[in-house]
Amino acid sequence: MIVYKFGGTSVGLPERMHKVAQIINKDSQKKIVVLSAVAGTTNTLVQIGENLQLKKISDAQEKVHYLKNHYRNYIDHLYSTDEKKAEAKVITDEIFETISYIIKDDFSVESEKKLLAQGEIISTNLFHLYLKEIGVSNLLINALDYMYINEAGEPDFEIIKGKLNSKLSSNPSVELFITQGFICKNTEGKIDNLKRGGSDYSASIIGAVTESSEVQIWTDIDGMHNNDPRIVRNTHPIAELSFDEAAELAYFGAKILHPSSILPAQQYQIPVRLKNTMNESAPGTLISKNSIKGSVKAIAAKDGITAIKIKSTRMLLAYGFLRKVFEIFEKYKTSIDMITTSEVAVTLTIDNQTHLQSIIAELEEFGYVEVDKDMTIICVVGNMVSETKGVVRKIFNSLSDIPIRMVSYGGSRYNISMLINSGYKHEALNNLNQGLFDN
Repeated sequence: MIVYKFGGTSVGLPERMHKVAQIINKDSQKKIVVLSAVAGTTNTLVQIGENLQLKKISDAQEKVHYLKNHYRNYIDHLYSTDEKKAEAKVITDEIFETISYIIKDDFSVESEKKLLAQGEIISTNLFHLYLKEIGVSNLLINALDYMYINEAGEPDFEIIKGKLNSKLSSNPSVELFITQGFICKNTEGKIDNLKRGGSDYSASIIGAVTESSEVQIWTDIDGMHNNDPRIVRNTHPIAELSFDEAAELAYFGAKILHPSSILPAQQYQIPVRLKNTMNESAPGTLISKNSIKGSVKAIAAKDGITAIKIKSTRMLLAYGFLRKVFEIFEKYKTSIDMITTSEVAVTLTIDNQTHLQSIIAELEEFGYVEVDKDMTIICVVGNMVSETKGVVRKIFNSLSDIPIRMVSYGGSRYNISMLINSGYKHEALNNLNQGLFDN
């Protein structure tokens, strides 16, 4: 079994959905195809929800009308026969009828999640019907029938495994299954969503519970690059990464993956391959348990960082000080990225400023608090990179003209991180690329 996941851009145009069909038909293995909503759909549904929350009903209805017309045009170009065009319009009309009912009801969190689920429901129904038109046998299975989350909002693997494998085993002759990403049900049996990684997360979960041979995530990028191609010239896709290396890169800025999206695959040791729908011949990036030790794989950057320094002469003899500091961040559900300590001060970084003022107010009870905003974490990633001879020298030689606010070294064998002012980001990425890869 192979799990294929195609993102919104991969099905964003009718001709791209045609391409998706060609890609999956080249493989004779049994497969499950996970689809995101057509590009732009989820954003429009979010806007409809925002209008409903503000009681702007006419604005919401106008966006629904726009979206419905968009799909009518999409359908006209997706199918070649009048019969399938008519069937597709009946299906989408029913879904938009559901959206209309949501608009008429009192809008709530439950209504919003039901609204957002319609994007994936539309895309999978259209693809299922298109495959039937071109003579490809397939079965559409509803993610809401098997994808469940527990009270903590995490996937309930026991339920998912039982329900999904039951559906697969009850259809032994089916070689191709189509299902939705992102959407699920909660413990109350109501429609919900997988917040972390969306459809990638769905594919990873499905790959894990079905013990698939591989999960393939198809986007509009040739794989995970060794640096940011929007900033640095001559970057290249990385052929292979370990799960740990990929997780570090995703967390510290690589946009192709959400940091948590491949955790289920990692737990069950299911390889994940990143591929480009628009450039099928590109080898992409394979993420697995294997990795070459001692090599620098990539550089990533995470923006929007705030550094908080707490200076207190009481720290020297005060055991439990750090625990008290961390409890404040836990209280405001604010995660910490980097931390450095000395005898009289501790500096840490956060990427969420929602509760910054409240956090500062409570930290000031311990001593003087200094805040630096508009910072960027630059992360150098590779297996055993922190223990490889010469790597640290190359990094700091490359950044010799750039002021470094903090360094995180030794906390992980897979990365060395530096905190700099965001104004130096482009220079830092280019200098590191030259110092670590050009030679």
